[in-house]
Amino acid sequence: MDEKVKASWERALHPTTLKTNIITASIFSMAFEILKSSIIEKIESFFTNGFNENGMIVDPEYKEKVLSLNRSPLYASLKWLQDMDVINDNDLERFEHIKRCRNTLTHEMLTFASSGVDFDVTEAFDEMIGLLRKIEIWWFENLEMAITPEAYPEDLDLDQVIPGPVWTLQMLIDVALGPEEVARKYYDYFVEIADKT
Repeated sequence: MDEKVKASWERALHPTTLKTNIITASIFSMAFEILKSSIIEKIESFFTNGFNENGMIVDPEYKEKVLSLNRSPLYASLKWLQDMDVINDNDLERFEHIKRCRNTLTHEMLTFASSGVDFDVTEAFDEMIGLLRKIEIWWFENLEMAITPEAYPEDLDLDQVIPGPVWTLQMLIDVALGPEEVARKYYDYFVEIADKT
């Protein structure tokens, strides 16, 4: 058997490698959905004027100021964020790279499992966390802190703030792909808190 073919099948069929690759692809896909939700839903919520029996009442301005920017709600939202100076051209390129990585891991999982991919998955995760953090911190600073400035210390260091979606994403990566002792810390902390409530 050809050595490359043999190595490819050995990699694909090795139980530990296969499980890790499937988990990695799944977590990456889930993380991408968290990023997409942050991009789209924060803006939609910003243009919400209450709720009724059907859910959120979205102001017509949302269609005029956001959805009119592109046929895709995702790309319309990205354009709105760019127009608001939340993100820039480099961030848009980073998003496209993250999306290509997600597509590769999701649609070419067998290739990933057998021969790997042409990008560093860890770096792609880091890019995703960085972009998500940038967007979430902008909302935190320009909405939450602006509405109730008295709720936050004047010398608050935004570098120390960890937005909920960023924490969730980092936790998923740590638990699913990190060392056992890191995953165990999350579990033990949860059990400790749950026992107190």
